[in-house]
Amino acid sequence: VAGALDITVYRSPSCSCCGQWLEHMSRQGFHINDVMTEDMDAIKKKFGVSPKLASCHTAVIGDYVIEGHVPAGDVKKLLLEKPAVAGITVPGMVSGTPGMEMGGKKLPFTVLSFDKAGNASKFSEYASY
Repeated sequence: VAGALDITVYRSPSCSCCGQWLEHMSRQGFHINDVMTEDMDAIKKKFGVSPKLASCHTAVIGDYVIEGHVPAGDVKKLLLEKPAVAGITVPGMVSGTPGMEMGGKKLPFTVLSFDKAGNASKFSEYASY
């Protein structure tokens, strides 16, 4: 499918971990439209990402929002299964998630799916990535 892996990523120019996540996504076959912005709060509001679900960068692919350091495999799973959700997120900035690798420190984390009302549920879970 042409364009199926085109993803637009909104991020602050001052955030280095976002660039590392972009490299992770690119290595997994995603085509990045990299949009630098100083007003990430407006972007999160526009795409319905509540503060409790927020991370540093916000991406859009198809009809879905991808918030934070979500592994590429989960984005592909989302696109394949097409659940009735607004998007998926890894809230905060968890060590060991793609782009947040800190040496050997890899914390467990959960990828959450969320709806337009901000209700979240578990999408996938990682004991250590």
